[in-house]
Amino acid sequence: WTERGSPLMVHSEALATAVGARLSAVAAGPVWVRSAMRYGRPALAAVLRELQAANVRRILILPMYPQYSGTTTGSVFDALADELKAWRWIPDLAFVNDYYRHPGYAEAIAESVRRHWAQQGRRHLLLSFHGIPARYLHAGDPYHCHCHATARRVAELLGLGERDWTIAFQSRVGREPWLRPYTDETISAMPARGIRAIDVICPGFAVDCLETLEEIAVENRERFLSAGGEQFGYIPCLNESDEHAALVAQLVRERCTHWPEFSAASMQDEATSRPLVVERHRKLAAKD
Repeated sequence: WTERGSPLMVHSEALATAVGARLSAVAAGPVWVRSAMRYGRPALAAVLRELQAANVRRILILPMYPQYSGTTTGSVFDALADELKAWRWIPDLAFVNDYYRHPGYAEAIAESVRRHWAQQGRRHLLLSFHGIPARYLHAGDPYHCHCHATARRVAELLGLGERDWTIAFQSRVGREPWLRPYTDETISAMPARGIRAIDVICPGFAVDCLETLEEIAVENRERFLSAGGEQFGYIPCLNESDEHAALVAQLVRERCTHWPEFSAASMQDEATSRPLVVERHRKLAAKD
C-alpha cells in the first residue's frame, strides 16, 4: 500500500480527477466524474445515490476493464441493475461494454512500452492478463479472445515478431483449470528457454493494484530470477497518465455526443479532444 492508501483507490481517484478536468474544459455544461468500486469503497451503489441526490439525469457507466468478461464488466452491470431497480425515476443511461478495440487504448499501451524501453533497453515482452476459469470461455465469455486481440495489436504497434512477446494469464485460484498459459509457470520456464531478460506489462488492468504491484512486480520477479533469469522489468499500468486521461475523456465524448453537455463541445477544434498519443504522432510528422 502507499502512504495515501490502496494503490487501486489512489490511482482511480487521480484518474477520475484528470478526466474530469479534461471534460470540463470542453463541455457545454457541468460534468461530474466519480470513481466507484465494484468491491470496496466507495461502492457503486453509494456513488449512484450521490448522483441521484444531486439530481443528475444523465449517467455514463464506464467499467475500467478494457476487455469484456461476465466476471468483471458483466458484474458491474449486475450491480448497476440491482441499485437502479429500486429507483422511481431511472436516469438516461449509457454503458461501455469494452474498449480494447479503441485505437487510443492499444497505442497508449504501446507508448508506455516504448518509453520504458527507451530508458531500460528492449527485452522480451510478456503481456499478463488476469485469468478466469476456462469453463467461462467454453460458456461463451469473450474475454480470452479480447485479450489475445489486445496482445496482437500491441505487438503489431511495437513491431514485434512472434518470438519477441508472450501472452499469459495470472491470479488463478482454486483447483479448476483457468485460462492458459499461466503467468507464473510461463515466467518460471522462460530462463530454460533462453529468455533471461523480460519486461512484463498488464494491459487488462487500467490502474495498478496489488495484483500488479505485488503479484507481478515482486512475487513473479523473484520467481523469474530464482529460475535463472537475469533482468526483470515491470511496466506500470496507464494509471492517471496524460495518455490514459485523454483516452478515457475521448471514450466519454464518443459515447455521449447526443448529450447537451457534449453537443456543443463536439464543435470544438478536433485537436483539443484527441488523445495525446495521436497528437504526439502529429507533432512528430510535423518535425519530419
